[in-house]
Amino acid sequence: MEKTGRIEIRVIGNEGNNPLTPDNYDIREIKTMLENIEDILYPGNKKSRPDITYQIEQGSVKNIFKTSLQAVVSFAAVVSMINNSGSIDGLELPTAKAIENIQSVARTKNYSFELKTSEAEDIILNITPQTNYQRSANLWVDAELYFYGELTNAGGKNKANIHLNTKEAGTIIIDTDKEFLKNEQENLLYKEYGVRVVGKQNIETREIDNSYLKLVELIDYNPKYDESYLNGLIAKASPKFKGIDADVWLQEMRGVYNYE
Repeated sequence: MEKTGRIEIRVIGNEGNNPLTPDNYDIREIKTMLENIEDILYPGNKKSRPDITYQIEQGSVKNIFKTSLQAVVSFAAVVSMINNSGSIDGLELPTAKAIENIQSVARTKNYSFELKTSEAEDIILNITPQTNYQRSANLWVDAELYFYGELTNAGGKNKANIHLNTKEAGTIIIDTDKEFLKNEQENLLYKEYGVRVVGKQNIETREIDNSYLKLVELIDYNPKYDESYLNGLIAKASPKFKGIDADVWLQEMRGVYNYE
């Protein structure tokens, strides 16, 4: 049986004139907390993550999460890193956004949060209305990006988008114009495509913010090996390499020179 650990997120504040307790802690706050904890513990692919169990306790409000010990140990390291640096810039994007969300709740509701783990109970991350855990905006720049995968959904009542299932990033949602989808003559679903999009990328880590991607171009994509196409390219390029020693050319391209 896999070993488990525990994460505690304590919320201190007031609901109206009354101190915050499990009896007056609104279900919307619980929903937000549950959404954030998954990104804190498992910022990558969530499909195969271990179970996360939840319970609420007195004092003022203690949100208790139990999951794999490895994830809890990793989060203890995250708490220590944030405390030491005073910044969330080095975190994986989903985790950084989750911390930002908690910071936002602290300010709007005038709550204080205390985050700690069973593996390092003396290391506590305090998020209050006075703290400022936000990503540095100057690290995120506009970028043109390419993804490849199967288009699994397209449309939307208010905001049009497409869903592309990729091997590298899972399913990503890409905003598009309604007119683009409206004017397509053929069915797009369940076919392989490349997409050219614009979005935000971290200039230090090269991480991509998948929360907002805008479609620039949909590209027909056939990943299968096409021997006739390859032979055609070789035939087209062959005259340009006539009289060139392939071994010498390859050595020069690699930076290997013979000075004899």
